[in-house]
Amino acid sequence: MLKAYIEAVGNASRGLAIVATALIIASMLVVCQMILMRYVFRQPTIWQTDFVVFSATAAMFLGAPYVLLKGGHVGVDVVEVMVGDRTRSVLRVIASLLGLLFCIIMLIATWIQFHDAWAGNWKHSSVWAPPLWVPLAALPVSFAMLCLQYVAQVLTLLTASAGPATISDGGVESGSTPSANPHSREIIQ
Repeated sequence: MLKAYIEAVGNASRGLAIVATALIIASMLVVCQMILMRYVFRQPTIWQTDFVVFSATAAMFLGAPYVLLKGGHVGVDVVEVMVGDRTRSVLRVIASLLGLLFCIIMLIATWIQFHDAWAGNWKHSSVWAPPLWVPLAALPVSFAMLCLQYVAQVLTLLTASAGPATISDGGVESGSTPSANPHSREIIQ
């Protein structure tokens, strides 16, 4: 059951990473189209700047659960390398719980903002004037997925510290030997 949850959350994070990649590619293509329209055809651009800003921002947030999954976040490990394995494990669980708390708060805040934009039919102040709930939808989705990913990370850390287990591609494998690199940042692959 635990392994199935960790795998499902990991797959969902990977799915959002694919969406984030597609949004970045779309943003790059729209920037190229905008340059072509402006400087080659001397045509005005109306929607392109807003689309690029909204898409790139959504990509950043939607890709965050995958970054957490892969342990790709920026971290300072000065204290972590000075302590023993047991203390390091405790610090990782505490850090993950604090990250989860932050994401829960942000999920609530972004859901309220998304709901207000939806219910109030908010529009962007540009000439294009797209409804703001569309770009804001990425925020609660991203923070909800980050919450799920943090829960998977905490469960993995607690399971790994409960007995001889390592973390591999897809979750926890019981009875295997610990990783050769005790400072590895990759928690769940």
